[in-house]
Amino acid sequence: MTRIGLLSDTHGLLDHRVLEHFSQVDEIWHAGDIGSIEVLQALREYKPTRAVFGNMDSGDVRYSLSEFYRFRVEDVNVLLTHIGGYPGKYNPWLLPWFHKSLATKQNPDATESAVLNDTIDLFVCGHSHILKVMYDKHYQFLTMNPGAAGKQGWQTVQTLLRFAIDGKEIKDLEVIELDRR
Repeated sequence: MTRIGLLSDTHGLLDHRVLEHFSQVDEIWHAGDIGSIEVLQALREYKPTRAVFGNMDSGDVRYSLSEFYRFRVEDVNVLLTHIGGYPGKYNPWLLPWFHKSLATKQNPDATESAVLNDTIDLFVCGHSHILKVMYDKHYQFLTMNPGAAGKQGWQTVQTLLRFAIDGKEIKDLEVIELDRR
C-alpha cells in the first residue's frame, strides 16, 4: 500500500501544517501553481514528491517540471496536470488522452503494454481552488482536485487530500481543511 498526500495551488506558501498532515504519507503529489522553487525543494526534502507546473509558475519551477506527468503507482495509472477540469467540463486538450484511455479499456484485445501506457485510472488536477473528487462514469476514472493549500485567492479554507493506493484500489480518502490564519 502506498499512502499519498495531495495538494495544489500553494502559490509560494508551504504551511507547516501541511507537513504535519503528510507525516505518514509515502509520497506527496503537487498539482501545480507551486509558486517558488523553495516550496518544491522543501517538499522534495520532506518526502518523495511528484509535481507539475501551473499557469502561475515561472522560472525555476517551470524549468524543473513538466505540464503533464503520467506515472503508475502500484496498479493505478495516473495523469497529473494543473489545468484539467472535471467530468463534463474538461479542458479540450486532454480529450484525446481520455478517448484513448477509454478505447483501450473497452478493447478486450488490448495488449498489456497498451493498458500500462494508455489507460488512466486516476486523473489529478488543481487550478480551480475548489476541492472536488468525482468518478467519471464515461471515461471510467476517478478525478481529484485537492483545492488550494495556499492562501492566495478567494477560498477561506486551505484544503488537502490524503489517500492510499492498494493494488488497483484507491481508498481511505481524507479531506483535510486548514483554517486560513
